[in-house]
Amino acid sequence: MTKLLIKISAFVLAAGSSIAAMGAPTGLDFATYQGADRNALLLAAAQKEGEVSVYQAYPALSVVEAAFTKKYGIKVKSWRADSETILQRVITEARGSRYEVDVVQNNAPEQEALHREKLLQEVKSPFLADIMPEAIPSHKEWVGMTRDIWIGAYNTEKVKKEDLPTTYDDLLNPKWKGKLVVEANDYGWFGGLVAAIGEQKARKLFTDIVATNGMSFRKGHSLLAALTASGEVPVSLSIYSWSVAPLKKKGAPIESLYLQPVLGQFSAAAMMKKAPHPAAAVLFYDFLFGEGQQILADQDFIPTSKKLPDAFHNIPVKFIDPGQALDNQDKDKKTYNDILLNNAK
Repeated sequence: MTKLLIKISAFVLAAGSSIAAMGAPTGLDFATYQGADRNALLLAAAQKEGEVSVYQAYPALSVVEAAFTKKYGIKVKSWRADSETILQRVITEARGSRYEVDVVQNNAPEQEALHREKLLQEVKSPFLADIMPEAIPSHKEWVGMTRDIWIGAYNTEKVKKEDLPTTYDDLLNPKWKGKLVVEANDYGWFGGLVAAIGEQKARKLFTDIVATNGMSFRKGHSLLAALTASGEVPVSLSIYSWSVAPLKKKGAPIESLYLQPVLGQFSAAAMMKKAPHPAAAVLFYDFLFGEGQQILADQDFIPTSKKLPDAFHNIPVKFIDPGQALDNQDKDKKTYNDILLNNAK
């Protein structure tokens, strides 16, 4: 019996090696293949390709990339820029028949734009079973990797906790004069806020806030958080929640401020339809939604995995519809400028 088992085991190993040697399906098949030998085929083909190209908006994604390379020995060619620059580069390259990127990480509205350009493909990853359903659109061509939740923050040396506003209406108090700052290009956040509050009410409220207390602007969510931590900005109204914890760990006097409605959007990952390294792209995609979720959590991001603790389980968050955000970009920018920027001059 022992000899028989040894022979069977040897046969299975040989068969697996033969399958891997023959190679895996190419192109779209890598993303959709769900056979029992998926992992073996995928890994063999990805290691043969040897690299994966990633365009990203998150600086912390480099930690995930390093862990991926360490585990699989596959090099990650990474290029980082802001969300709009990434979107334009991907579209420009595709229209010029230059297919240089495998996986794109960007904000959900920008990913939705790539979906509409028919540049993305669904990946049938087994790890998506652990992802919150709200992070997966019906077409499944991008999936929310983390949650970018807009919150306020304040410098604890400049503002006492007992003086904090609890609603946006509280910002009408003259004690906030010269202390309020928002991110300079946060059109989506403000458009979502106006929609959630009601346009007529929101227009009057924020027009009055700006008229009474003024409003300042800083470009970059991370910069705005850092300026709040330094005390240059007493109260910031639109930073990402994940930017507070790293500053607090360094001893900075900064705390989060939650004014309802709290809004959020997904930072999403997507595989390109004409990825030059399709197997490595799928393997990296699996890693993002598998082990990568814990790695991102360790970097103070808020992953979409249902298996990890949810820092916002007690705080209601309204997620902006990425399609609507995309369609309303011009309107949201005009609303932002009309109510906040132009009145603040």
